[in-house]
Amino acid sequence: MACIISLTKLINIFPIFIFVSCFPPLMLSQSFRSLQLPPKVTGPESIAFEFGTSRFYVGVADGRILQYNGPRVGFRDFGFTGPNRSKRMCDGTTDPNLGPICGRPLGLAFHYSLNKLYICDAYFGLMVLGSSGKQATQVSAAADGEPYRLCDALDVHQPSGNVIFADSSANYDLRNISKAVNANDSTGRLLMYNPDTDRVTVLMKNLSGPAGVAVSQDGTYVLVSNFINNSTIRYWLRGPGANTYDVINLQERPDNIKRTAFGDFWRAAALVKQPTRSLVPIGQRINGFGRVLRTVNFEAWYGNQLISEVQEFGGELYLGSLSAPFVGVFRF
Repeated sequence: MACIISLTKLINIFPIFIFVSCFPPLMLSQSFRSLQLPPKVTGPESIAFEFGTSRFYVGVADGRILQYNGPRVGFRDFGFTGPNRSKRMCDGTTDPNLGPICGRPLGLAFHYSLNKLYICDAYFGLMVLGSSGKQATQVSAAADGEPYRLCDALDVHQPSGNVIFADSSANYDLRNISKAVNANDSTGRLLMYNPDTDRVTVLMKNLSGPAGVAVSQDGTYVLVSNFINNSTIRYWLRGPGANTYDVINLQERPDNIKRTAFGDFWRAAALVKQPTRSLVPIGQRINGFGRVLRTVNFEAWYGNQLISEVQEFGGELYLGSLSAPFVGVFRF
């Protein structure tokens, strides 16, 4: 097994802890392939596809946004989040103490009509990149006078352009987030940015490590995964239940959620093997009521390292991770 120094999610440590991890050898499979990142680069946490193309973008551990241009070209630099980022210092790093300089992009999502790529950066808050890439622009760093400590996940309501995003904790940033689990931290927030007014509204407080956000196809609700208390909730944006929520699913360590073209969702999560309590990375297709429609086990390719995202595109599942040196692609 090839070992790397990596960032990963543990069942008892949310969401990131530095340690030496080993991935199983990538097995030859007709159903799985890996898109290798550039040398020394790891952690494609989230994936965003351009509208109408197969080109996609990932945010990686060293603060860059990479663009994938197909197998002949592979990945290339597109943008970055840290305003004082140095290529010499940051490129290829996995040192969390460099995060406040290099940046750490997590959630990604396009506003398609304007071709804007919104980014949740763990240290710099809500940001946006235009079609030319390069330095991302900070959109919001605080709401109601409270700075974001860990901007983690987002989605865009396409008709309005509103960005729904999560700040995972008011107390812990990415370097100290293991303490959030030990404390059962519940200071996360769900927020909405309105680009027309340039204002941020707090939708929910007291969330337990919100790590995934996905707006429904009709825009009536948003699904939010809470990594710490293992729940997925449905928050109603409009309709009779507007501004209320219900718990729709309980599953170990839910992470990013992405809506499919059919209106249901893929969610990254974990199963726990007994009696060892080792982690098994899985993807689950769920509907808006939390019913599990399908579960796919990715242990053969990720070992006990959790995946951060499952996104369906072109009949395949694209897999994000906080520690892998590749984007996984699973044909199902």
